[in-house]
Amino acid sequence: MKRHKYQYGDDPSQWGELFLPDAPGTRGVVVVIHGGYWRSQYGAELGEPLARDLAMHGMPAWNLEYRRAGNGGGWPHTFEDVLAGIDKLRDVAAMHGLGLEKVVALGHSAGGHLAVWAAGRSRLEQLGAPDADRQLQRKHDDGAVHLTGVVSQAGLLNLADAEKLNLSNGAVSNLLGGSSGKYPKRHKFVDPMSAVPLRVPVYAVHGTDDDDVPASQSVSYASAAKAAGAPVQLLNVPGDHFSLIDPKAPAYRKCRDLVQELLG
Repeated sequence: MKRHKYQYGDDPSQWGELFLPDAPGTRGVVVVIHGGYWRSQYGAELGEPLARDLAMHGMPAWNLEYRRAGNGGGWPHTFEDVLAGIDKLRDVAAMHGLGLEKVVALGHSAGGHLAVWAAGRSRLEQLGAPDADRQLQRKHDDGAVHLTGVVSQAGLLNLADAEKLNLSNGAVSNLLGGSSGKYPKRHKFVDPMSAVPLRVPVYAVHGTDDDDVPASQSVSYASAAKAAGAPVQLLNVPGDHFSLIDPKAPAYRKCRDLVQELLG
């Protein structure tokens, strides 16, 4: 296995690391998006074991870092970074002879939110642009790298409910610079519920013993998406919030199987 780190911007947090299998078993790439309630104290080290494991199972993996709330991220920079980091795959794939026919995101917790949100980038314009997101609008053009599937691992997929529940001591408001009462357009723009239904398949995976992100985050999204005709599936797996990112745990191995399935 080989690994290569590339910057997609000038900020120290604007980078991704490509993990290449010795013998690729797929033509596509997996984008690993870490969680941590969008806060700066949690970084791409959370995604590295997953990217390494995926590569060991024949799947090229792009472990993506981005600016978080507390180190220059939050609204709108976290969202700009996620799209720009995914788009960097155009150059990276060309350098390493990788195909981008399939680009699947594997996102945990806040990373699950960002993954499902990014999968809806073609819907951004119709949602309407709040204040500072002109760059976000430009990032759904024909040159963009579009996700072809998502495996959300205990993702925060219903931000309105997450705000009401005050998850992680106001993490949603912290990400967006204020409450939905103060910035309703921002909140709507980045809530995966706003982009239902997506055209790409989404697996919403949640641990049965998750005490960090309520299962209702996956259930409510999957229910709304399914009712709208989207190709979404809700899966409950044994384990807690972090079993989903433990390469030794059955919960994670199920996620890996789903990624492999989406890559075809």
